[in-house]
Amino acid sequence: MSPGLKFIRLHFYPTSYSGIRKISEAEFSVTAGDYTLLNSFKPSVMATTLKSPYVTKDYFFNLKKPIVNITFAPSLEDSDSFAFVNGIEIYSMPLKLSDYGVNGTSSNATEILYRINVGVNSQNEPFWNGLDDQYLQGSINGTLIEAYDDHIDYNKSPWTLSEYGAPWDLYSKARTIGGGDEAANMGYNLTWTFSIDSGFSYIVRLHFCEIQLFVTEVNQRVFKVYINNKTVESSLDIVAMAGGPLVAMHKDYTITVPESKGGTKLWLALQPNVDSNPKLADVILNGIEIMKLSDTRNNLAAHVLQVENEDRSGSIPTSNIFLGMVICLVVGISAVSLIAYMLSHWFLLRYDVNVRKASSLICKSSEYSRKFPLEEIKAATNNFSEARLLGYGGFGKVYEGLLDDGITKVAVKRKNPESNQGLQEFKTEVELLSSFRHMNIVSLLGYCEEESELILVYDYMANGTLRDHLYQTQNPPLSWTRRLKICIGAARGLHYLHTGTEHSIIHRDIKSTNILLDQEWVAKVSDFGLSKVGKISGSNRSQISPGPKGTFGYLDPEYGRNRTLTRKSDVYSFGVVLFEVLCARPAVNPEPNEDDQTKVSLARWALHFYGSEKIDLLIEPYLRGKIKSECLVTFVEIAVRCLASRQMDRPSISDVLGKLEQALVLQENAVDDLNVQIKDA
Repeated sequence: MSPGLKFIRLHFYPTSYSGIRKISEAEFSVTAGDYTLLNSFKPSVMATTLKSPYVTKDYFFNLKKPIVNITFAPSLEDSDSFAFVNGIEIYSMPLKLSDYGVNGTSSNATEILYRINVGVNSQNEPFWNGLDDQYLQGSINGTLIEAYDDHIDYNKSPWTLSEYGAPWDLYSKARTIGGGDEAANMGYNLTWTFSIDSGFSYIVRLHFCEIQLFVTEVNQRVFKVYINNKTVESSLDIVAMAGGPLVAMHKDYTITVPESKGGTKLWLALQPNVDSNPKLADVILNGIEIMKLSDTRNNLAAHVLQVENEDRSGSIPTSNIFLGMVICLVVGISAVSLIAYMLSHWFLLRYDVNVRKASSLICKSSEYSRKFPLEEIKAATNNFSEARLLGYGGFGKVYEGLLDDGITKVAVKRKNPESNQGLQEFKTEVELLSSFRHMNIVSLLGYCEEESELILVYDYMANGTLRDHLYQTQNPPLSWTRRLKICIGAARGLHYLHTGTEHSIIHRDIKSTNILLDQEWVAKVSDFGLSKVGKISGSNRSQISPGPKGTFGYLDPEYGRNRTLTRKSDVYSFGVVLFEVLCARPAVNPEPNEDDQTKVSLARWALHFYGSEKIDLLIEPYLRGKIKSECLVTFVEIAVRCLASRQMDRPSISDVLGKLEQALVLQENAVDDLNVQIKDA
């Protein structure tokens, strides 16, 4: 084999084979030359998780010698483990396809995680058989469109591309917001999320082609691009950048994801930009590729264990699976030029799986979290020093801790023996948070259960709780835009709980103290000790709870009366939080000798003033004159709908999220003369 850039695909088909012991015991690592591709990999677990009979893994790397050793090494932690592979494909890379994070002199290896066709699946293009539907987040899915002309220009300088790298079918279809309502479009983003490993750098390649008949000139469609809440394009105009319509182009963005416990999510969002008064308030995207780069140790294997329950599509012909048992291969084959259809299907499969043995009362999902010894926790908190105290919660005290020789700052929650929450809430918190992977859900780093202590260890949230910045605080008040973004982040986290997991999760204790803020002011939903898990497919499906649990002032009145718990119970609580954000008042505000009960309950107080058409009296004095009128109306109306007395009359969290996103756009894009002019009460 000649040195140079190579593509390698590994096939695993975990099924029963004659003469082989249980396939579920297979656990191994894979190296190719100097590169570690997989570590503690269990194909049977991966296939089950992906709901697929097979697993394929795709890589690019630079071969420096005419021979490469591909080694499959059984796990040393289990004497019954063994290694297997069903097929190996190696191809030489043509020059036009050699820009996937590696080149002729690069020491990086690359794993292809996703190749997504943002549009309609084509049976004629097996390269891009992964659709984007399952990765869409937020309140809208947008509109699928097709090119008005069959000719897609691949050779417009400087975007000269190869049809082998991204075929015509990819660029001839796209997703937009659509709908025809320009004012409404301003309130929405198109958002996708992808599971990735922490501790690596990634290339995110976005494919664009302006294919709509009525978009042929500059400044007809302009939009923003965000990756992980960072603006990477503030005014992207495809016609201007490509030099015209129907021109295939792509843009690459490199991001680095710091190492953390567990996996994480990559967020991609497109939002209309109307600053230059374009013809449309809309966005467009044709394709997405995400590629992981090897780290400084030539490693591509995930640093931590993670399993995702996400459906995958695609099929592989039986002839493409080569049955056989291989533990160590020395590959020396003639270089083969890469031809488009020789690569079979590009599958969206990733993540190695490492299943550790449980050693505690916590269920298997906690295996994704670290179990800390008590001595390490005591050292991290200076033996639970009051000087390290951050605050109090229903579970107990929360301390600042320092791990890894003082490098990693964490939050340590220690159970109070007198707390009403106990072992069951502790187990629920660990089990749920160990399985969550979302940027708006607090990250659980680990736990400790030793010497009657129940302790939870989280990522440190530098800006504390949302409540810390609203009232009864010495912190400076937050701007309205920042408050809106925090509400949107919390809504996204709640939307994930309700719709983004295998079983719907009802939080049951949404409140401003359970919304945490990291150093970048990203909102994180926290405290899952009271959460309920169930197979709830619709918002009207309910559970009968033996007794209402939650926090007074946030509790769904229908849940309190009838013990009927649904996702709409969380929506009610979130509505109270929205009014906390607007009014800077606590959910319950008993005052001495107060006879007017509408002033005791924030929810009742807010509904009273809304019904009296005195919205201006709701607003915190600091915010008066700073909120645009359309934004205020949109925000208050959705908050009021959340507080409907009947669950069936409340919006879904998806609807709430959409309205909050719309409110933010109205706030940021409204002209100055639309400011709310409010007289002090």
